[in-house]
Amino acid sequence: MVNHLNPIVASDEMTGRYLVLFREDAVAEGMQMLTELPNINLSSAEPTLGDNVIFLSTLGVAVVQAEPEQLQSFRFATEDNSPILAIEPERVLYALEGSEFLNPKLERSLASIDIAADYLKGYRDAVNFLAERLLPAQEAQLQAADESVATWGLQATKVVNSCFSGKGIKVAVLDTGFDFNHPDFAGRSIISKSFIPGEEVQDGQGHGTHCIGTACGSRQPSLLPRYGVAYNSEIYAGKVLSNEGRGSDGGILQGIEWAIANGCKIISMSLGARTQVGTPFSPVYEAVAQRALKSGTLIIAAAGNESRRSSGIINPVARPANCPSIMAVGALDSQLQIASFSNRGINPQGGQVDIAGPGVAVYSSWLMPTQYRTISGTSMATPHTAGIAALHAEATGLVGLELWSLLMRTALRLPLSSEDVGAGIVQAP
Repeated sequence: MVNHLNPIVASDEMTGRYLVLFREDAVAEGMQMLTELPNINLSSAEPTLGDNVIFLSTLGVAVVQAEPEQLQSFRFATEDNSPILAIEPERVLYALEGSEFLNPKLERSLASIDIAADYLKGYRDAVNFLAERLLPAQEAQLQAADESVATWGLQATKVVNSCFSGKGIKVAVLDTGFDFNHPDFAGRSIISKSFIPGEEVQDGQGHGTHCIGTACGSRQPSLLPRYGVAYNSEIYAGKVLSNEGRGSDGGILQGIEWAIANGCKIISMSLGARTQVGTPFSPVYEAVAQRALKSGTLIIAAAGNESRRSSGIINPVARPANCPSIMAVGALDSQLQIASFSNRGINPQGGQVDIAGPGVAVYSSWLMPTQYRTISGTSMATPHTAGIAALHAEATGLVGLELWSLLMRTALRLPLSSEDVGAGIVQAP
């Protein structure tokens, strides 16, 4: 029996709400228990949304606005047949880009630090000196790939050689939304929904448009190179992160339930929250991922960007990719070396990197009028993997765990630690 109030220490920021996981065969009973809490007001006889509860019946999860002491009574329901398996605080997650979490709170904190001007100037001069010495060689390496026709990522993963296009496969990208004005997607079927109160799916940040472009972009974009993998797939754009690049567990779980209900066999999530060495994975996300796999849906998520390998700093896989039943994707550069920011499978209980994808200097779609942008992150490796999963699903008809196994078997092994790259770099059929 899982401890009901899970003491996970992870993300920097919590919302004050709680995630409640129900046993699969006792969802109605567990929901009834919640109605007995003070101030819980359900809006209908068969609720999906109450004043203080978001109820996700497919996943068997509720998001509850309640005081911690109101939930203490569940600690004593420790029988093996209890309808409630776990309760944990809801956290804030962020879009993962470059070598940093896009965390406005962190940026504001750093900006407020008072450091002597002379020290900052000296630090700047030292960094500029090192950059002038080191960057030319690194940039020459990264630019070695010929991207006149297709991006280096599509070449390294053999997408350019594949005869499959993701036709008939529904791919959900849960992110900051999508720019519906982008010319490369004219005429494409795009189903969308926002889970951010007060914001439309229209992307105001860019991250989601970039990820959708990589996973599902056009075979013949208006400007070369080609950057999209599953160009005939059906796109489901779920806005679970705001235009500031942040969202809550509840919104992300709503996006997962929406994707499953719509028959999406692949869910791509380039989002996460930092973890620490020894941090356990979320039992709620793990149960959700297991239930998704049983229904034939594979969740693929970014391993996270908190490492600084040049400084000897290597951090563990981020939440929720650290769940054993979510495929965690690490990032590689064009020389098939691990990206300096990519996290490692450090924590023994879950938290492994399963596979790797192109994640450094990745060119894809962006908000108009910019149209295209090159950025880096495990966020970029994730949609490569999701798009290629769609190609394999089209080629074989496999879904869920069988599709996961196929991606692992067909990955190109690399002379790098499996803690960093898992089975290797993902390969198209």
